[in-house]
Formats: sequence, structure tokens, C-alpha cells
Amino acid sequence: MPAAPNAFRKIVFTGKSALEMVTGPIPTPGPEELLVQTTRTLISTGTEGIVFTRNFAPGTHWDNWVKYPFHPGYLQVGKVAAVGVGVTGWNVGDRAATRTSHASHVTIKADRVHHIPDNVADEAATWMGLGKITQMGVRAAEHIMGDDVVIIGLGLLGQLVVQYARLMGARRIIAIDTAPLRLEMAQSHGATHVLPMTAADALPRVREITEGRLADVVYDITGFPAVFATALPLARRFGKVVLLGDAGDPHQQTLTSDVVTRGVRIVAAHDGHCIAQATDRDPWTDRAVQDLFLTYLSRGQIQVQGLITHRFKPEQAPEVYAMLQTPKRHTCMGVVFEWC
Repeated sequence: MPAAPNAFRKIVFTGKSALEMVTGPIPTPGPEELLVQTTRTLISTGTEGIVFTRNFAPGTHWDNWVKYPFHPGYLQVGKVAAVGVGVTGWNVGDRAATRTSHASHVTIKADRVHHIPDNVADEAATWMGLGKITQMGVRAAEHIMGDDVVIIGLGLLGQLVVQYARLMGARRIIAIDTAPLRLEMAQSHGATHVLPMTAADALPRVREITEGRLADVVYDITGFPAVFATALPLARRFGKVVLLGDAGDPHQQTLTSDVVTRGVRIVAAHDGHCIAQATDRDPWTDRAVQDLFLTYLSRGQIQVQGLITHRFKPEQAPEVYAMLQTPKRHTCMGVVFEWC
């Protein structure tokens, strides 16, 4: 018998390509904690797909991270259902965004929860964590106004980088992917040129579009090791390649002579690269970065509603994760679980 709608439910990976819905009593918040009843969670299709299938090499950081039972998800939104002792600034009924897993209820320290602007929908606010991850990449790129930018891989992260590059004043934003839907989305959100091809085939077109100069910044956001070597030639002399896609087999990513002969620089960005404490030189903590993303959503400077393609009930999780391993995944972008 399925759990009652108001009972505690949580999606758990129990092994490679195996999951179940765990049920139990609704938790109680401890001191300084909130209990948040989930309305929506967003699947991080790249990360969760790699984890679900164990598509990573032994000994990698993935291998050290993924232990069973594994609790997937980090993009959650809901309403405050209870307030723990010592919490200020929160009331029952307030809308909240967190970086917690796919569950009907979560308890979390109040200082890790974000208020959602009134004009931002719940399912849009679930993108907060992805907004932070991509912002790490954009900050690492150190853009200047007028940059020519190449973005390889137009999944969830790539779509957000397109919009960030537009905000940063890029002159040209060249989006590369083999999936037509992803290219259409990128073009509707700021890409000036879309190339329906692999990065390996894109050099002549990038050279033509940039009038021979090539790109100031190239993003590899695919998570496929072989793409890295094809991204390096697309950067101009002394340009940058930002490695934002986290490959399960990083040992297969290889350098080319572009690094030595043309001085192409490589920078990497990751969710965990935020500073813990603000300083006079760098105020951009984890909280500040994520709140900025919510501000951009509120102003309409970044838009994600049009990137959501699928909505499911949590009980459909087995078929959802199975679908994301088939060719149909190319028609999936934002995949949302509707909890209530």
C-alpha cells in the first residue's frame, strides 16, 4: 500500500541502477533547525545519472562519495512546517529553498535555508543549487565585457551558463550540442550562434564566427572525457577553457599541444569552491552566491521555467531514472518531482 501523501517518503538508491521509496515518521526539527515540507525537487540529471548507474572509475572522488544507501538530490523547495528552538527569521508557511535530497520532508539548520522571492515559482527556485554551481564556473572564467564564449554541452548547467554569459556582456555566445531541443533552448535564452555538431567538428565554424580569433572562454560542460581535448583548440591564444562538467573517468581527459604552444589556460570549477566566510576582498560565500541567483530569477534576468520539460510524482522515480538512461534523455531537460 502506498504511503499517505502527508507521510514521510524519501527516494534512496540501494545499489547500482536500483532504488526504492523509503517511508517512515515525519522528522521533528532540532534546535536551530527547520522542518520543511517539500513541494518540488529537481533532478540533477547529469550528476544523478552518473551516480545511479555508477558510471565512474574506481578510486575517483565519485567512488569515494557514492556509498549505499545513497540519498540522491540536492535541489529542494518547500514550505516551513515547524520551527525549532532558537530559530529567528522564519515562520510556519514560509517558502524555503534548500540543498537537500528527494524527500517529502527535510530537517535542516536554518542558516542553510534560503527565502524564496514572492514572484519566483517553487519549481523555478529548485534550480538554486545549479545556479550556484554554474556561477562558480562563470566566476572562475573571469569574464570581461565583449568576450566571445563557446559553451559545449547544453544540459541544465550549459543552459544556465548561456544566460550568465549574456549577463556578463559577452559579444558572441556560441552553443555546441548534438540535440536540437537543447540548441533551441539555448538560442531562446541568449545564444547568438548554435552549432548542431560535436566539439570535434566545430573548429572551422568557431573560427569563422569569431573572425579567426577563436573564443576568449570555452566551457566544457559535458562530463564526457573525450570532449576536453576537442575543447582546447577552440580557445584563442592565451584564452581559457573552463572545466565545469565533472567526468566519471577524469583520467581519460587528455591535454593537447594548445596548452604549451598557444598558452591556453585551464581552470576548473566545482560546487565546493565557494568560500566559507566573507572577506573584504571576496564577499561571495555559498549563501551570497545562491541568493544572487534567486535575485536574478526574481528580476527575470535568468529564466528557467521554459527549461522544465517533465513533471512526475515521486512514486514514478523508478521509471524516471530508467528513462534518463535511454536515448529519450536528449528530450529531457528540467525534470521535476511534484511532492504535493
